[in-house]
Amino acid sequence: MQLNGSEIVVECLKEQGVDTVFGYPGGSILNIYDALYKHSSEIRHILTSHEQGAAHAADGYARATGKVGVCMATSGPGATNLVTGIATAYMDSVPMVAITANVTLPMLGKDSFQEVDIAGVTMPITKHGYIVKNVGELADTLREAFCIARSGRPGPVLVDITKDVTAAVCEYTPVPVKAVVPPMSCSQEEMDKVIQYIEEAKRPFIYLGGGAVISGAYREVAEFAELVDAPVCDTLMGKGAFDGRSSRYTGMIGMHGTKASNLGVSQCDLLIALGARFSDRVTGNPRKFAEGARIVHIDIDAAEINKNIRVDASLMGDLKLVLENLNRKLTRQDHGDWMQTVAGLKEKYPLKYDDSKLSCPYVMETIDKVTGGEALITTDVGQHQMWAAQYYRYTQPRTFLSSGGLGTMGYGLGACIGAQVGQPDKVCINIAGDGCFRMNMNELATASRYNIPIIQVVINNHVLGMVRQWQTLFYGKRYSQTVLHDKVDFCKVAEGLGCEAIRVTTKEEVALAIEKAIAMKAPVLVECVIPEDDKVFPMVPAGAPIAEVFDGDDLEKE
Repeated sequence: MQLNGSEIVVECLKEQGVDTVFGYPGGSILNIYDALYKHSSEIRHILTSHEQGAAHAADGYARATGKVGVCMATSGPGATNLVTGIATAYMDSVPMVAITANVTLPMLGKDSFQEVDIAGVTMPITKHGYIVKNVGELADTLREAFCIARSGRPGPVLVDITKDVTAAVCEYTPVPVKAVVPPMSCSQEEMDKVIQYIEEAKRPFIYLGGGAVISGAYREVAEFAELVDAPVCDTLMGKGAFDGRSSRYTGMIGMHGTKASNLGVSQCDLLIALGARFSDRVTGNPRKFAEGARIVHIDIDAAEINKNIRVDASLMGDLKLVLENLNRKLTRQDHGDWMQTVAGLKEKYPLKYDDSKLSCPYVMETIDKVTGGEALITTDVGQHQMWAAQYYRYTQPRTFLSSGGLGTMGYGLGACIGAQVGQPDKVCINIAGDGCFRMNMNELATASRYNIPIIQVVINNHVLGMVRQWQTLFYGKRYSQTVLHDKVDFCKVAEGLGCEAIRVTTKEEVALAIEKAIAMKAPVLVECVIPEDDKVFPMVPAGAPIAEVFDGDDLEKE
């Protein structure tokens, strides 16, 4: 059938199973928006308040559902406003297709109005990028973009389309979507070596990353932990891939990881990394990381093997498939003494906070209780992000969405909107600090426009908390540009943007506020006012070995 480029875009989206698009229109992309209007019963479009919000919403949708998220923007500043969201998705391996429209082909390269080389701008932060200048190539390009976004190690793909292509006509033939076959290229020899290391280990430890969530290896990881008889720690991105209430679970590892995880990994004789990339926030000083242990690395991306940490054995492939094979071959190990040692570390060094006052840890524990641990939590970046990772017990994958690699302030609200659209039966709660919330709080208007029932919790300490914590500990309490004491009233802002608002100043008010917000089934802001000098502990100084983890008690002893 003969279709114009814009209709081909819509037909390809339908072909790929896309039901929701997040975006913002403009001159160059008007033809595509006209086509979307005609297919509004098949593809829902969410108009965000800013293009960055659209990118974060597509990201949140993808993380929450496992599908490819889609965002759209016009040329020039519309396209460049997507960049931070694309980079966020790239760092955290999120499948996303960003569709932009550019000026017409004859106007390219002439500094035309709202022209920018968005494919060039995003080249370092996408798996692949295209600029489509021929309508005959449009359908195949879009199909390829979705395939690349979801295959192997997922990530964002950009498709930029010149405006004349969106109007040009050509023949379009629907093509069924081909299933992506997960790769597994490890040999039997490599598999046998890993099994040998596991059988020889006396003190194994499992280190779980975001690849376990992406691959859907939840059950396989649980079975593997039982077979190896090992404790399990996770990264920020790995939250929910292993049951946070399990006796094997020791909490997060790294800069703000638990003492049990950091000390346990430092004492183990075999560290098994599952879908993790040995980030600097995890390893601290890489020369001192698990230095007495053999290290086994299982990952889908060959580029990650030996990139940050030299390993003794590796298996490359989709984690779910690799573990299925490993689990069939493994015999159950017994490390009772080691498990008892790690249990002793957990008992000796529990996470703790001052419960005499309202604090973010208390808020997170209360949300855990009120929701029965069944909520989907998104976060922005900073102290509140760490507290949300530490004090809410995640039991299912795709229930903790956070910007791990890029550390994007302003990520959480858009991501929460996308997650709620993708998982409408979930209670979706975004945890933000007051500094982060200021960056994209305009997306509350998006939530109210569509009555998307998200709960926006603002942890308000009137400072840029994480930066202030570093200034307190390492910069002689010189609080340069981190104090936010001003006249901004977040509850009034929320109400002005069409949302309900509740302010909480005492511990007793938290549970009632969360219960009320859930019952409203509407977008609600809950502002929790906490002290400005609350700190995230434990902590490892940047570049130090993770065994040098300290907390508030250690500081008081100095």
